[in-house]
Amino acid sequence: MQQLVIASNNAHKISEIKALVGDIELLSLKDIGFTEDIAEPFHTFEENALAKASAIYKFCDKNVFADDSGICVHALGGAPGVDSAHFSGERDDEKNLQKVLAGLKGQEDRRAFYKAVICLVWDGEVYYFEGICEGKIIEEKRGEGGFGYDPIFIPDGYDLTFAELPLRVKNKVSHRGKAVMKMVEYLSPALSEGEGEVE
Repeated sequence: MQQLVIASNNAHKISEIKALVGDIELLSLKDIGFTEDIAEPFHTFEENALAKASAIYKFCDKNVFADDSGICVHALGGAPGVDSAHFSGERDDEKNLQKVLAGLKGQEDRRAFYKAVICLVWDGEVYYFEGICEGKIIEEKRGEGGFGYDPIFIPDGYDLTFAELPLRVKNKVSHRGKAVMKMVEYLSPALSEGEGEVE
C-alpha cells in the first residue's frame, strides 16, 4: 500500500481525509516523528501549502501533501482568508469564529466561501489541487461536528451547517473534500498499478 504523509496532526482534518483517500496509508506528522512548527508567513494559500509540504518532504523523503485553507467573507473584504486559523490573533477556533460574527453584525450580505489548496509532493514533483465551497454565514453557532468556522457556515443548497451535516455529505461538498478528490483522481493510475509514479 502506498504511503502518503499529511502535513497535519489535526484529528478532525485527518479523519475527514482518511474517508476520501481509499487505498492509501495516511501518515500524520506524529506518525513520522515531525515535531517542529512550520512557518506560514505567506499571503496565498498556494505558498503556505508549498512551505509545509516542502518542509515535511525534506524531513522524511516520503510522498507528502499539505493543505492551506480558510474562509473568505465578502462583507469583510475576503477576510479572514489565509489568516483564518489565527484571525483573532491566536489559534483559537472559538475566538476566530466570534470575530467573524462580530464583524458581520448588522450586515445583510453574509455570503462567504471556503477555499482549500493542496500542495502534493509525489516522487519529488509538485502538484496543486484546489477546492471551493460557496455558502453563507449564519448569526449563531449550530452543530457539534467539524471544526473552525463549520458551526456558522451553511453551504449553498443545504439548510444545515458544516457542523451539522453528516461527514459523508460534508466530504462531497466541502472545499477540502473537492481538493482531496481531485488529488486522489490524479493519483489513481499510480495507485491502481501499485507504482510510485503518476503517469
